Amino acid sequence: MSPGYTSEEMMVVTAARQLSSDDTCFVGIGTPSAACNLARLTHSPGITLIYESGTIGTRPDVLPLSIGDGELCETALTTVSVPEMFQYWLQAGRISIGFLGAAQIDRFANINTTVIGGYHRPEVRLPGGGGAPEIASFCEEIFVIMPHSPRAMVPEVDFVTSFGFGSGGSDRADLGLVTQGPTLVITDLCLMRPDPETKELTVASLHPGVDREQVRESTGWGVAFGADLGETPPPEQGELEVLRDLMERTAKAHAPGHGREGEGS
Repeated sequence: MSPGYTSEEMMVVTAARQLSSDDTCFVGIGTPSAACNLARLTHSPGITLIYESGTIGTRPDVLPLSIGDGELCETALTTVSVPEMFQYWLQAGRISIGFLGAAQIDRFANINTTVIGGYHRPEVRLPGGGGAPEIASFCEEIFVIMPHSPRAMVPEVDFVTSFGFGSGGSDRADLGLVTQGPTLVITDLCLMRPDPETKELTVASLHPGVDREQVRESTGWGVAFGADLGETPPPEQGELEVLRDLMERTAKAHAPGHGREGEGS
């Protein structure tokens, strides 16, 4: 029997639940943006959302296509220059959560959004890091949200765009990074957290209907499971209604000839 929600909805709702009104969150485009705005529209109305273009306290009615989407500036408390936003807000330690996506992540939570394959002759050239390397270094915590597959969850990333825990252990601290780094990875199968000592990503919770073997088959390394492994609570109907309404508004707004792009034409 169908659970009444998709695996992506499970992932977005689960990610949104990790946020609170006390958080100041640096938001990535795509699924991270969906999760952060779902939190804002449900249980965390006081959350402060910051996008890389310098918009602070933005409250978009629809999800942006990019950091330069006018919806972000129009609904922000203020918009500052990118240098000010990085220096005064990010590097000064004023942001509690950085919410990122990834093309690849490895067992020590290093993130790749640069290339698949060799750097000089890649199989795929990806969009790159943008501000993600700085976000991963200076936000107090990093949450990563991404689909779970062997191609994405790899033993070692092809290129380290955003530093997680290096080769594990004290690597992060040895580089002088004082923030916690990636504390949570949310996929469409499970929640993963770094082991306190080794920093290797470990399964902390399985989503409803997912078993250990499914996670093992979808992970590119011999993944470990936490001693207190639990089941992730499924989405509630109210959460799904808000998320679906948000996604429907977004699709209409960005459709050719409709929404903001179509106004005045």
